[in-house]
Amino acid sequence: MVKKPFACGECRMILDGAEDPVQCTRCPTAPVSIDWQGFTIILNPKRSEVAQRLGITVPGNYALKVNIR
Repeated sequence: MVKKPFACGECRMILDGAEDPVQCTRCPTAPVSIDWQGFTIILNPKRSEVAQRLGITVPGNYALKVNIR
């Protein structure tokens, strides 16, 4: 069974889940969730309209929506 990676509830970055417990390196106090939707890869945030709309300033893999319960 394929394990779905975690996403940060604050910055939406997709986390590899290598650490246990899983936490975001950029926002360590933010909650993480496996309940996320959409996937985008941002290579150049300054030129990306998607990155500007999501408030992303660092290249990486991001979820479009993260559900925190």
